[in-house]
Amino acid sequence: MIKNNKTECSHWNKQYQVFPRPKLKSHFWVGTRDYHNLLNRFIIPGMEVLDIGCAPGKTLAWAVKKKQADVTGVDYSQDGIEISKWLFEQMSLKGHFLCEDIFKTTLPEKTFDLVISAGVIEHFDDPSEIIDIHLRLTKPGGVALITIPHYGGIYGRLQRFFNPENLNIHNLNMMSIESLKRMALKNRYTQNVKVYSWGSTHPFLVHISNKINRKLASAISVMWNCVGWIQPIHISSLAPLLVLEIHRPVEIKI
Repeated sequence: MIKNNKTECSHWNKQYQVFPRPKLKSHFWVGTRDYHNLLNRFIIPGMEVLDIGCAPGKTLAWAVKKKQADVTGVDYSQDGIEISKWLFEQMSLKGHFLCEDIFKTTLPEKTFDLVISAGVIEHFDDPSEIIDIHLRLTKPGGVALITIPHYGGIYGRLQRFFNPENLNIHNLNMMSIESLKRMALKNRYTQNVKVYSWGSTHPFLVHISNKINRKLASAISVMWNCVGWIQPIHISSLAPLLVLEIHRPVEIKI
């Protein structure tokens, strides 16, 4: 494991001790709706999609079932990979899953039309190498689409009250549009970088139940989610995600 990793594999194995329901995530939850809306801008039927840090496989299940994509998932949690495989079996879906350290991946370069990750790169003190790996695995003309939680603003302040330990495994220095863009510009595709906030407000970046009764926390989450549903315009400071979108140039043969 590389030295700048802010988490251990054991941390992620603990996240995958309970099997998920063998169904797609509900669009009742604003965060799910908004993330799928983001992916909808890029995925077309037959596209080859790679998800780095794919467990428990729900995003790739959606990409297969709703977008007819050809999907591959990689995760360095063995438990996470087993759950992802189980989910696909239960839902009668086809996908390819690898338990690997992405820094030593056996996946060939220039393979995928779209390489995605959600909540991965912020767990490294220096994410420049893993950003570059996203791009190396992307076909010329393809897109690397990376999202991270927006803990640089109001969500970070709330999480610091409800679950400050969780913030310790996140690189908070990168959680602004300006900082994320500076990090992305370290790679060789500087002219093809977009960084922006995404999504309506929703409760799932803040671990409310750490401090208050679970039933009350659930009620607050539902009400907060409803606020996201009726939010009339995009407000950057309330957006729970930061998006790094990098287009790999088409190679010109001479």
